[in-house]
Amino acid sequence: MKAGARLLSALTLLLLLGAVFTQRPRPKKPTKRPATPRKPPARLPTVPPQPEPKEPTDFPPPILGPPSIFPDCPRECFCAPSYPNALNCENRNIRVIPTIPSRTHYLYLQNNYISEITSEPFLNASEVRWINLANNRIHQIDKQVFEKLPALLYLYAQRNQLNEVPSGLPETLEQLRLSRNRISKIPPGAFNNMGSLTMLDLYHNQLSDSGLGKNSFKGLTNLVQLNLAHNTLKKMPTSIPTSLVQLFLDRNRIDDIPKNYFDNHAHLAFVRLNYNQLSDKGVPKNVFNVSSLLDLQLSHNQLASIPLFNGHLEHLHLDHNSIENINGTQICPYSVQADMSDMGQVPKLRYLRLDGNHLNPPIPLDVIMCFRLLHSIVI
Repeated sequence: MKAGARLLSALTLLLLLGAVFTQRPRPKKPTKRPATPRKPPARLPTVPPQPEPKEPTDFPPPILGPPSIFPDCPRECFCAPSYPNALNCENRNIRVIPTIPSRTHYLYLQNNYISEITSEPFLNASEVRWINLANNRIHQIDKQVFEKLPALLYLYAQRNQLNEVPSGLPETLEQLRLSRNRISKIPPGAFNNMGSLTMLDLYHNQLSDSGLGKNSFKGLTNLVQLNLAHNTLKKMPTSIPTSLVQLFLDRNRIDDIPKNYFDNHAHLAFVRLNYNQLSDKGVPKNVFNVSSLLDLQLSHNQLASIPLFNGHLEHLHLDHNSIENINGTQICPYSVQADMSDMGQVPKLRYLRLDGNHLNPPIPLDVIMCFRLLHSIVI
């Protein structure tokens, strides 16, 4: 009996242990709630971009000047008590020219944002002699403006957006500066009756051969300096005034000079033709043999030989060409065997520049023998 009871107890214990080992662990409850899917945000209606305002966000506001003792002094300008005839309106962010006082002789309007010039501000400006309009955005000057300026002597309008030479220029004008504009044409008669003009500066424009006619410079009977450098000319301008002393034609595309181009130019002393396309073919033998010529500049061309020149020439620039040799006997204005004891017979050349060619030192002896006044030679 006792053995059976023990067996029964052992079986019961085994059954209990098996139940414990086979019992599966209960799943743990999640500590976080599962993410619930969110609804996509509602799309807002697209608003078309607003156009940028045209007026004039790119211009800073005008700068007002200090209070003035002159009641007629515009607020945009400065009227110095020590210079009552000067009106200083430069660097003021001005877009419209203010009314000019009648006492004004010198008007400074450079470095502003002026785009057009009308006659209204000049109704009482009949005493103005000098106007500086440089570095603005001027594309038009009304003809009536100059009717109000009968005493004007100097007009500076460089660095603007002019497409043509202003019309109706006053006969009193002595200097006209129009460099760095967009001028492509000078109409016939543009300078009629402008016998007082001594300087005309058209540097760095868009002038071509078709934009210059036979009568483009008609009326300029006393012009001293003509600057046509940095344009697109392929030919020498026709009918230039015979009164010229300085002619500047650098940085064009000129490849030919007419044979008698400088005839009748008895006052011409300075000629600049640097940075063109001149070769021996386009330069006649004696074209530069002009007795009045003192300074001749032919740098950065395609010349293979030194052109003949007059004995009065003092400065000759021939650097950066294609010259391979120098023959002093050929280029000497006088015979090397001539009596040089008379200083009047000695060539006046003092400066000769030949660097950038196909030359090597030493300088030929016949060059030294001829040009005895030569102080500097660059080779």
